[in-house]
Amino acid sequence: MRRRPGIGGLQNAAAARDQYRLLGENVAKLRTDLMKEQLATFRSQLEDFARKHKNDIRKNPAFRAQFHEMCAKVGVDPLASNKGFWAELLGIGDFYYELGVQIIEVCLATRPHNGGLISLDDLCKLLGQRRKAVRETISEDDCLRAISKLKVLGSGFEVITVGKRKLVRSVPTELNKDHNEILELAQAQGFVTVDEVQRRLNWSSGRATDALETLLEEGLAMIDDGHRDGKRRYWFPCVSSVSSYVGADTL
Repeated sequence: MRRRPGIGGLQNAAAARDQYRLLGENVAKLRTDLMKEQLATFRSQLEDFARKHKNDIRKNPAFRAQFHEMCAKVGVDPLASNKGFWAELLGIGDFYYELGVQIIEVCLATRPHNGGLISLDDLCKLLGQRRKAVRETISEDDCLRAISKLKVLGSGFEVITVGKRKLVRSVPTELNKDHNEILELAQAQGFVTVDEVQRRLNWSSGRATDALETLLEEGLAMIDDGHRDGKRRYWFPCVSSVSSYVGADTL
């Protein structure tokens, strides 16, 4: 018959468990302290790097994007505030604040034409045109970072992906799956017809017409009835190249 452990054995087992627990806590604390020390070292090196290459960071979009990736890896957000070390050293906070204001201005100026939905590529081109005087090149990455900061305003600014294109939405319009599929289809020519939507998406006439008319009411589409075949074209400025030039002279 197997003997059960006595009181002394149970106490010894409990003491052993306590020792293992304390050992585990000490190891975890050592690892945490080591990680904190390494992060502090990385941040210090990052500051030295920023001082050395601040001109490249401010003037070169690709270099600036790589710098942001380095910052993210060590938990540093240079855009968290427009005050402090990073703002004073690089002026990054001011750069993105100014860019954010210009993005709002461009979106407002083009809204009557595109209904508040503009391709990220077109937005960058229009911003580039108005920033020629300051000779600062911007990239899509810069625009995306500036737009992410605009979200705190609760003004509806958002980047959405339709097919292979990124679109910037500046109005709180909700696009459903049908709307997104039509926008993706329109990327080929800049427009669609009811017949084309029916054929390509295998929809009923009612479904196609309802989705297109909703996009028209939201100001995202324009109609063109001047064709010999008598078919109405629904043009979408947000996915057609023409939107790159409309309003460019007034920005």
